[in-house]
Amino acid sequence: MEIKQDSCCVIHPKKDRGLLWGIIYAILPHTFCISFALFSIIGSVSAVAFLKKIIIIPHFFTFLVIISFALATFSAFIYLRKTGCLCFSEIKKKWKYLCTLYLIMILVNLALFIFIFPAMANVNSGVDQSKGTYTASLSIAVQIPCSGHASLIVDELKKNNGVGQVLFKMPNIFDVKYDPTQISPKKILLTDIFETYKATRK
Repeated sequence: MEIKQDSCCVIHPKKDRGLLWGIIYAILPHTFCISFALFSIIGSVSAVAFLKKIIIIPHFFTFLVIISFALATFSAFIYLRKTGCLCFSEIKKKWKYLCTLYLIMILVNLALFIFIFPAMANVNSGVDQSKGTYTASLSIAVQIPCSGHASLIVDELKKNNGVGQVLFKMPNIFDVKYDPTQISPKKILLTDIFETYKATRK
């Protein structure tokens, strides 16, 4: 009796798992920033202090993007190995799958940096008028590598007495509303975080 070996071109029932893991691996490296923003929202001081030590590293998110590419590649390798497609001629037959995998990973990263991180930075941007009269405004350009650091900047600025609102605008602008009787623009620009990420008045 002739035994037919499984072919690389056979559709496997778990084919989509490689794609799913590629998406998961695109998001996974950014867990630190997402967690920082969430803990800032719920007011978990100890968790925020711990994550801030990691996120404050310059170009931290550049490394995360590189890691997400590496993990997506690892996911593709595992998938191709399980389906017996590691030879070059068979890998070419999977070009649609591989292109879809990396395209989705790129789109996930773009969604994080263009939409999700800015939205999380501004989620608590409302002004609490009970703590002051915030009649003055100041726009600051901060040299952050990407929007992933926006929550960090917002969190540090709002620690200043007299700062009522900090609104992040892409790519690196922070609009601050403050009480001029409590704090001045000069003092705002002396916030400790600006020793790492330089800031200038717009």
